[in-house]
Amino acid sequence: MNSILDLKEVGKIYKSGSRSLTVLQDINFSVNPGSTLAIVGPSGSGKTTLLGLCAGLDRSSSGTVELHGTRLNDLNEDQLASARNQYIGFIFQNFQLLPTLTALENVMVPLELRGEKNIKSRALDLLDKVGLAERGHHYPTQLSGGEQQRVSLARAFSNNPAILFADEPTGNLDAETSEKVVKLLFDLNKEAGTTLVLVTHDLELAAKTQRIIRIKGGRIVSDQHT
Repeated sequence: MNSILDLKEVGKIYKSGSRSLTVLQDINFSVNPGSTLAIVGPSGSGKTTLLGLCAGLDRSSSGTVELHGTRLNDLNEDQLASARNQYIGFIFQNFQLLPTLTALENVMVPLELRGEKNIKSRALDLLDKVGLAERGHHYPTQLSGGEQQRVSLARAFSNNPAILFADEPTGNLDAETSEKVVKLLFDLNKEAGTTLVLVTHDLELAAKTQRIIRIKGGRIVSDQHT
């Protein structure tokens, strides 16, 4: 397998009644295992939609998305869910922690879904790595934004993902907290040897990756190595 992610002629059209909105068109790129990539562009350019297609959270209207040697277009919903749990970690801008679960329980969820053993000790180890070992019994509402994002980082790495997708991972954080989260993100990514694909408005964050793809109006306008 030369690439872990491969998009060919990918397009996305949303339909509402008789109207159609083309969000993405003619998207072509591949990502090598272990590399880091940022997708940047103005609001409404299709960045988050593209990330969702790459992660199997949505389906393309045309073209093919191949992840870890599997064509996502060929999978049903259950198979997509299985592929996400097996290969993918995802970090959301608004954290997406389950409010009725503690920090520790949130990190344990992907491990439980995989049927793994010793999940509590692994989840505690991950919380320790993000500096929240003493906060495992707290619920999301009892944590700051930065702490919630660190919990989501621990959760994203809990299944040892082959590829990690991050959608504006610092979008809801102040500058100082953002810096800490970014360092954790890249440290954990390097330690695990995970491929990283992130969407961001933050050009300083984008510059930390090995490659930057810029999209505008649903098309790739540049693809450069940093």
